[in-house]
Amino acid sequence: MILGPISYLDCIAFCILLAPQLLWQVGPVGTVFCVLQALPFLLIKLPIAFLHERYIIPREKQSPFVQKASPFEDVVIRCVRYAFANIPPAIGRVFFSKPVTLPFLRFRMIRHGYLRCPFSWTEHRERSFRGIWIVKDPMKKPDFVLYYAHGGGFSMGSVHFYLEFLLAWMSILVESGYSNPAIFALEYTLVPDASYPTQLHETMSAYEHVLGVAGDPSIVCVSGDSAGATLILSLLLHLASKEPNTVNNGTHLRKPALAVLISPWTNLVSARHKHTRSDYLNVQQLHRYGSQYVGAMISECSPLVSPGCCKDLSWWKRSSPSKGFYITYGGEEVLGPEIKLLAENLREADVIVGSKSEPGGIHAWPVASLFLSSTREGRLGGLKTITQEIRERIP
Repeated sequence: MILGPISYLDCIAFCILLAPQLLWQVGPVGTVFCVLQALPFLLIKLPIAFLHERYIIPREKQSPFVQKASPFEDVVIRCVRYAFANIPPAIGRVFFSKPVTLPFLRFRMIRHGYLRCPFSWTEHRERSFRGIWIVKDPMKKPDFVLYYAHGGGFSMGSVHFYLEFLLAWMSILVESGYSNPAIFALEYTLVPDASYPTQLHETMSAYEHVLGVAGDPSIVCVSGDSAGATLILSLLLHLASKEPNTVNNGTHLRKPALAVLISPWTNLVSARHKHTRSDYLNVQQLHRYGSQYVGAMISECSPLVSPGCCKDLSWWKRSSPSKGFYITYGGEEVLGPEIKLLAENLREADVIVGSKSEPGGIHAWPVASLFLSSTREGRLGGLKTITQEIRERIP
């Protein structure tokens, strides 16, 4: 199910759904304060900066992202950049929450003629984890299983916000030749409700569940974007740690076939993180989120917390899925230098690694482009490239 581009009507509908949830979850005072705080940016700074950089200065002086972005993409990313740096996570969480994003998805489905989804999706909850299963035909055994962990700085995001992205990915997986693909999307606990190691325990428990459903790890691909990719890397390192690879009742867990990482947050806090003119991530806020996830009792350089800190090549070799890694990220990412370093370390460890840096690209663009781009190729190009890589390694 691949819906059309986000329209201005969609934006209005989203705001209508968002407003009562902000008043309910944040309160009238907090909501009004946030709106008033944002007004100077929305009414003055945003239009001036947009018009100046896009239409006044020469093209060669524009940021790489602006040079390739549509006006709609440009405006939204400027707003996201402001929000990431200035809006508290407690408010940001509401934007991505189920009461807002699920009705919004339903609205978009109806607007595009879908009274019901062509794929089956069900919420799955156990004592140690929860998430959503998306399956083409729940009555048949899957021939491919994708295990996905969403991004959001450990403080925001939800599987319901990612549902449209994952449903589009399901459609592309079917088009690529899989007869009955399945996706399990993990809904891990957000900070500050819990910090490490809660999220890793949930990731491990859900992975055990996914292996049980798949029956064969050779058809399993683990994936995630940003902070979700951090959890996937932590999962793989944990599976290959020198301690027994056990969870819950001591069941031994085998490694998956492939890991697909979208803009992985490899090091939670790093001097290599530098602001770029294009990306929407803010380094100070990023490090603040990372420190909150780690908590007070764990070192930020622990490999299971911050996988990029692992310099033990033999550990990476043991951690590698049987078909290796595929990493995609933006050429203008704040996280770019650390992502490149991870790919280099994996290759040095003699691990199969494919990587792609999108010229002028920004953080988690395969996810963001589905909502922001206007052309089908612009919206689905990243997902199609990833799926082609998956098909080559898991035929």
